[in-house]
Amino acid sequence: MPAQTRLFLCLKDNFGVLLHDPESGATAAIDAPEAAPIEAALKATGWRLSDILVTHHHADHTGGIAELKQRHRCRVVAPHGEAARIPLVDATVRENDEVQVGSLRGRVLETPGHTAGHISYVFPADKLAFVGDTLFSIGCGRVIEGTPEMMWQSLLKLRALPDDTRIYCGHEYTKANVAFAKTVEPDNAALRARETEVEKLLAAREPTIPSTMGAEKAANPFLRADVPGVAKSVGLAGNPAWKVFAEIRERKNRS
Repeated sequence: MPAQTRLFLCLKDNFGVLLHDPESGATAAIDAPEAAPIEAALKATGWRLSDILVTHHHADHTGGIAELKQRHRCRVVAPHGEAARIPLVDATVRENDEVQVGSLRGRVLETPGHTAGHISYVFPADKLAFVGDTLFSIGCGRVIEGTPEMMWQSLLKLRALPDDTRIYCGHEYTKANVAFAKTVEPDNAALRARETEVEKLLAAREPTIPSTMGAEKAANPFLRADVPGVAKSVGLAGNPAWKVFAEIRERKNRS
């Protein structure tokens, strides 16, 4: 049976998402920004929380773990490199490790840059990727603990996923990301189409995710640093893609 998801807002602009296996009844929260919205989503669906899959250690992704674990006795899975900074971890995972939520089978991709040990969870059979704060719709996370070259390699790893992979990220930043992306590629037709779509979704009070990897490859400048036109637009024609990425990221930091 195909996986089911439930998306909702937490804190100010974090996304919470539940991943549910109808066959076994198991349900994972992808990160735990705060407990109350996750509890509300569980109540609305009637699902039972069995797991929390953590992408990275930042407090706006882990703040609800303790309360949820106390109430549900759920398993907490976290990146090996950041387990010491995440509460109540039961299991740690590394690159290519398998993660199971009931009968759903996912694999771990190490995607450092935003934090040194950040990971993403990919469920290939269900065409789902939970990418935390590495990749956003039309954006990417700030490079805080890693280097631009490291972050670019992480983005390339995600970009290699099939185009129809649905991308769940950690924040609702798409409107601002589109506005910035237009300063890099003002003539990108896919970006203009995404802007129209985002405006309609937000006007209807709907989330702008999930996106798809195909849509991000066409419109997200942070995934397009190796496109010659993008390098030229930021004055770095002929430079390595990671340097182009670093320039785009620095411009976004200042925007």
